[in-house]
Amino acid sequence: MQRIRGRAASGGIVFGKIFFYQRDEQIVRKRRVGNRQLELQRYEYAKETALAELESLYEREIKNIGKDHAEIFFIHRMLLEDDSFVRRVNDTIMNEGCSADYAVHRAASEIASTLGRSEDEYIRARTADMLDVSRRLIRHIQNKSENTPVFDKNTILCSYDLEPSETVMLDKTKVKAICTCYGSVTSHSSILARTMNIPTVAALGKALNDSYNGCDAIVDGYSGILYIEPDNATKRRMIEKREEEGRKRELLLRLRGRRNISLDGTEIALYANISGLTDLKYVEDNDAGGIGLLRSEFLYLQNDDFPDEELQFYTYRRVLEKMKNKLVIVRTLDIGSDKNPDIVDNEEVNPAMGMRSIRLCFERPDVFRTQLRALFRASVYGRLAIMFPLIVDPEEIVAIKAIIQDVWDELDAEGVAYSKNVQIGIMIETPAAVMFSDELAREVDFFSIGTNDLEQYVLAIDRKDVRLEKYNRPHHLAVLRMIKQAADSIHRYGKWIGICGELAGESELTEIFMAIGIDMLSVSPTRILPLRRKIRSLDLSDKEDILVRSGVMLPREPRHYEVYSDYSADRKYVWKR
Repeated sequence: MQRIRGRAASGGIVFGKIFFYQRDEQIVRKRRVGNRQLELQRYEYAKETALAELESLYEREIKNIGKDHAEIFFIHRMLLEDDSFVRRVNDTIMNEGCSADYAVHRAASEIASTLGRSEDEYIRARTADMLDVSRRLIRHIQNKSENTPVFDKNTILCSYDLEPSETVMLDKTKVKAICTCYGSVTSHSSILARTMNIPTVAALGKALNDSYNGCDAIVDGYSGILYIEPDNATKRRMIEKREEEGRKRELLLRLRGRRNISLDGTEIALYANISGLTDLKYVEDNDAGGIGLLRSEFLYLQNDDFPDEELQFYTYRRVLEKMKNKLVIVRTLDIGSDKNPDIVDNEEVNPAMGMRSIRLCFERPDVFRTQLRALFRASVYGRLAIMFPLIVDPEEIVAIKAIIQDVWDELDAEGVAYSKNVQIGIMIETPAAVMFSDELAREVDFFSIGTNDLEQYVLAIDRKDVRLEKYNRPHHLAVLRMIKQAADSIHRYGKWIGICGELAGESELTEIFMAIGIDMLSVSPTRILPLRRKIRSLDLSDKEDILVRSGVMLPREPRHYEVYSDYSADRKYVWKR
């Protein structure tokens, strides 16, 4: 038996046979052409054909997977018509006299390379969309037909990677699971697989190859493991696990529509973090109370320039309408030179502390105002809140409010409808913001703790540096105490606080967060129902005792407590009566 571990992208356990799929290789060579204008016409004709094909796929798949997930084909149309992509192709053909297929290949590779350097996994995953679009376009330029594989029943489809358009075309009656050598859990292919309820494991690496074609296998989409030629013990264990996971999911689904309330009556809101329109289905399926973090940078990822106001307005409006008056918190542009080098001119030694997030918005007020105009125009279609990242000083809030007032004045002058009933909040993700939290609380409607960056800045540990993992103690008391300090500050003014970072989804901290008084946790949609189950099992009748025992708060009478500091073993202080 061979056991290969990857990343769980879509849950489920499947028994079947491996079919290793390899798409026809596209051969693109750099060659010069005699008639540049004719070559440009070949490109234009192929582009129109590809656009019509994507439009047809969009209309068809609305019926199969729903409008939100069929949106991928709309996004691919946008990529084909993107100004920077079209400009690169035109320049390569007309200025360098290269063939159309090479021009498309080079333009797509350059954009994909930019996306692939991002530290954000969601943005990196969009490289597959760019390459999918380019292959479709090249196929039409080269006038080649599409290769459609034929599958048997109970097929486990294995491949180096699958493009979104390939995933959506799969015959679900025969393809029961997907395994890829590369790819990511946030790729559109993985998202579509989850929508289609196809168990999927991504990033299995070079250990998975075509030599396993035809082998019996089991896919564990919960743990991210592919078993090849499994033994009888593994088969029995997987059958038992499939039955157990089914029972767990059934119990969780019974929690839909229930309140997030503990045994003592303490209630907390559970919202969802999303990175695009295709995530909205998971928000609804998992019964989220709202959207606690919409990462607006997903709109900026496929360009080497900033998206225009109309595209942003359309997107924010779609989200607000879909949420049906539930609160939607949009984080303004949170990128830097490490996420999109084509936007920021300068190279930085430490991008995490450089020209990024709100600083970039201040440096580019035209870009900032465009986003704010789109947001306020969309605000009449639902309940909108706007959240600003990387705030370190109250004066930054004053400057933001001045820009917002200018935007309101512009919209008034143009007779454009908007709502002023929009909550304004900030992310608490730096020690400076914590120390200024009392002053900041006076200026805003809410705080949201960005624990990913807060941990990085508080502990002086670069999250991307694997050498530092052993120094990054989880649930560090310094971070938890800062969260409490920020909560105390905002509550002092009768306002609310949420957490939208990774720590929000860690169930072992839920009791502490509720004892601190956190009003909202915003997590990945699939974490909502498990957290609801956890919340409903807690008793927080003595919140002070919970905080003292966890070390977040010092005891009022230290003589009644003994301090056990086993830092090397437990990696935390434990206070015990």
